[in-house]
Parts: sequence; structure tokens; C-alpha cells
Amino acid sequence: MNDRVTPQALPAMQAMPDGEAEISLVVRLPWEDVARLGQEAGRLAAQMQRPVTLDEAVSNRLRSSRPAAAHARPAGEQPTPTTAPSASVASLPRISGTA
Repeated sequence: MNDRVTPQALPAMQAMPDGEAEISLVVRLPWEDVARLGQEAGRLAAQMQRPVTLDEAVSNRLRSSRPAAAHARPAGEQPTPTTAPSASVASLPRISGTA
């Protein structure tokens, strides 16, 4: 049985009313990474004082650890060139497996 979602069944990206975009992904993770996401969800749930999903935990993690997008900077401000990956990318768990 194949549980993968076909591109026709679910759009890859959807514009949201608040001006953001929602992207649907299927990601294969080792159980250790799933456990880390569960811990992140637990921390977020304690902070927000309500249950949260793993989706919310991932979204919160990505939002809280990324710099502002280059296109969102005020006019005249130039991005700083870097040679190494940003700290936000480097701090995310490595995903192993085949593509």
C-alpha cells in the first residue's frame, strides 16, 4: 500500500489569509529526530499552556531560529555575505536517509 500523497490530491503551497504561505511536505525522519520534535512540542505546550501538534512545534522552531528574509529588509539595507551556513540551519537536526 502506498500512503504517499499525489501532487494532484494536495497542493504543494497555499496562500493563507494572514499573508503567509503553507507548504505541505512529506519528510522521512529517524525516530530520534521525531523524539526531539516531541520534546520541542512539550516545551512549546508548556510555554503556551495548551496542547500543540508536531506541526506547530516544527513551525515554531523554524520561525524562532531564522533571520529575516532578505527581500523583507528595509530599502537601502544590504544583506551581509556569509560563507558558512546560518546558525539557524546549523542548529537543526541532521536528516539522514535517501532522497
